[in-house]
Amino acid sequence: MVGIRSYGGYVPRYRMNRMVVFGSMGWLNPANIMNAQGEKAVANFDEDAVTMASAAATDCIAGFDRESIGGVYFASTTASYKERLCANLISGSLATSEAVRTADFANGLKAGTTALIAALDAVAAGSANNVVVGAGDCRLGKMGSVQELMFGDGAAAMLVGDTDVIAEFKGAYSTGHDFVDHMRGAESKYDRQWEERWIRDIGFGQFLPEAITGLCEKLGMAPTDFTKVIYPCYYGGARKAINKKIGFEGEVVQDNMQAIIGDAGTAQSLMMLAKALEDAAPGDKLLVLSYGSGCDALAFEVTDAIKDLPKRRGISGCLARRAELDSYTKYMVWRRMCDPEMGLRGEEQKWTRWSLHWRWHKAMLGLIGSRCLACGTQQYPPQRVCVNPDCGAIDQMEPVIVSDKGGKVASFTSDMLAASTNPPAMYGSVNINGGGRYVFDFTDCTIDELAVGREVEFSFRVKMHDAVRDITNYFWKAVPVAEGVE
Repeated sequence: MVGIRSYGGYVPRYRMNRMVVFGSMGWLNPANIMNAQGEKAVANFDEDAVTMASAAATDCIAGFDRESIGGVYFASTTASYKERLCANLISGSLATSEAVRTADFANGLKAGTTALIAALDAVAAGSANNVVVGAGDCRLGKMGSVQELMFGDGAAAMLVGDTDVIAEFKGAYSTGHDFVDHMRGAESKYDRQWEERWIRDIGFGQFLPEAITGLCEKLGMAPTDFTKVIYPCYYGGARKAINKKIGFEGEVVQDNMQAIIGDAGTAQSLMMLAKALEDAAPGDKLLVLSYGSGCDALAFEVTDAIKDLPKRRGISGCLARRAELDSYTKYMVWRRMCDPEMGLRGEEQKWTRWSLHWRWHKAMLGLIGSRCLACGTQQYPPQRVCVNPDCGAIDQMEPVIVSDKGGKVASFTSDMLAASTNPPAMYGSVNINGGGRYVFDFTDCTIDELAVGREVEFSFRVKMHDAVRDITNYFWKAVPVAEGVE
């Protein structure tokens, strides 16, 4: 049986009320007030499509053997690199074996479901197993545009395999159309779109029903046979028209979370699928569609194994970890939409030494330390000589993943002099659970949320962006564990 074994989701901590955006840019296009309801999820200053997909994938594989992962696929239209495989960065953050198949999927909003189909096909063919499919996007619309209001940031991940399947794959149907409604050139920062009626009537209005009909004919099913229907479309009128045309009613149609997250591009359909799986029951039939340069339509049936899957943090858990972002100018700085004065410290040249990066890539990407085989002492960074003064064994170490162990704050400080797009910079020592102490940056918190002894978890983040050379470097940061929130 081939299908989904697990799922994970990620929504950034920060949410911006769309009226904050409109309050800053509504003078340019007052009609945008029609799109200013609700709020949008906004990635933190140290987050991007890669880090969000890594967080979703980490959630997805919790409790699974990392060594068994046979592939990592990453889908995004906002990847940090054009020529450096971002799937390898995610694979590294998951501390998988390096004997793993990795691939990036890009250039279209249906890339997330296309990556999922590719993983399902690989498992069915026997050429790979336990493939992690992660999708994340952090799309930008120009200031004052409809897209700026409607887009949101987020990610999702699925683990595809052939054992303990919680959602059996029944079949897929795809179409490809060079239908240009949204586009972004190779050197463009912002999304551009054609006239909205064109997108609604020809794009969503024709292509989604076409894909639904094609899949149902292929499987010998009717659209009304599905328990839950999942498809992206942030035009309310178009969604109503599609539902009426196909015969979908009420709660059968999965909420697209537009009012609380926004449209997350390649991740949108998979985020909605992750949310649906949180509440799914054995026997539920799921119809999943994507849209963008054509459509993918996939059918799944939930199995009894879903009862045995431990609870994921998922989309719901992330939605509970919410903080307000009430500054439009801060949003602009975080997304590099403007160039603020960072002071002389911000002009420091930070060279990336790739040979050094390679020598320590497992420790940096996977947060892999060492454990002494002679006495069991754990340490990070990894050492050749045991740090236990009563041991001192040399070259008797085994690797140990500490990214999932968390720790406790040993010391912390708040630095207003450091160059930061989110001052003050916060950093300090963390005692890693199981052994070892290291200095980490703190993120997704305020200084008032830090205290000695406070529990933290580790999160894969952007450590530094070299704007001169367009290099994004990643490392792990410490995030205070939210009290009372799983």
